[in-house]
Amino acid sequence: MAKRRGLVLGAGGVLGAAWTTGALVALEDVLGIDVRTVEHLIGTSAGSVLAALLGCGVSVAELRDQQLGRQPTEGPLRDVFVDPRGPADSARPMLPRPGIGSARLLLRSLRQPQRYPPTAVVSSMLPPGRGSLSSVARLVAAVAPHGQTWTTHPNTWIVAMDYDTGRRVVFGRPGSPEIDLPDAVRASCAIPGWYESVAVDGHRYVDGGTCSPTSLDLLAGQELDEVYVLAPMISVEYDQPTSVAARLERTFRRRLTRRVWHEAGKVRATGTQVVVLGPGRRDLTAIGANLMDPARREPVLATSLATSTEALRRATIDQMSWAG
Repeated sequence: MAKRRGLVLGAGGVLGAAWTTGALVALEDVLGIDVRTVEHLIGTSAGSVLAALLGCGVSVAELRDQQLGRQPTEGPLRDVFVDPRGPADSARPMLPRPGIGSARLLLRSLRQPQRYPPTAVVSSMLPPGRGSLSSVARLVAAVAPHGQTWTTHPNTWIVAMDYDTGRRVVFGRPGSPEIDLPDAVRASCAIPGWYESVAVDGHRYVDGGTCSPTSLDLLAGQELDEVYVLAPMISVEYDQPTSVAARLERTFRRRLTRRVWHEAGKVRATGTQVVVLGPGRRDLTAIGANLMDPARREPVLATSLATSTEALRRATIDQMSWAG
């Protein structure tokens, strides 16, 4: 009997998407499977873009070509091209609007501080972003099944956060708010202070990474045999950066790693085996301090292709695995 597998693609910005693409190529090569056939696909922020594309039938090979700026010759992306380099200033946010992003969420967190993760609380205090994710929405819309509002994959879940309540919202899961796939991905990618929130039916949604970098715990109790987690914002093997920005990023990364390890424990407790793959030293050196810097995309992808393959080959189920 074939194993029931889940695939979780975590948050990580522009370079997180590049790293994850390399890890997806490695995962298919090492396991000998087509990742589009897994039982569950979960995507958060940058991972939501990749999950949506996979859920619409885009192959990992196409994702790799798109990251490299090559026009795929077949598959859903063959008639779609988005320059992976982005605009010259895309590594920095536009000047935000005055004010704070969510006064309601801030007040809720002050009343019940233990209820909300620190990332959600900080997001409420950031000024409203001005950036647009229209190009991401166009990419997803171009490959979405004609006449359908969601992916052809039956269990593609896209994670965002309700900006006024702090509640994690899992689009695509039964019982969740109805939303078109491009808007769900925009919402999941809407970094507070950087991009505009996405309004749907009176609710504002922002980046799902404000709740968790992976939302791996959503797969607890789904009766899966194995779950593979590609999480570009976590690590246990670190480089030694000299810049202040990179050192702060590594400190933040350590906090997120502890959260994901806790989530992995919840899934393991239900009898599912878990492998978590995150960037290691070489990857972090390639990534630098700014996960939104498109100039580093190709080196990050190339490094991940090598390190992720090495890590997965030496990984055993129920262990966290780290690229080199």
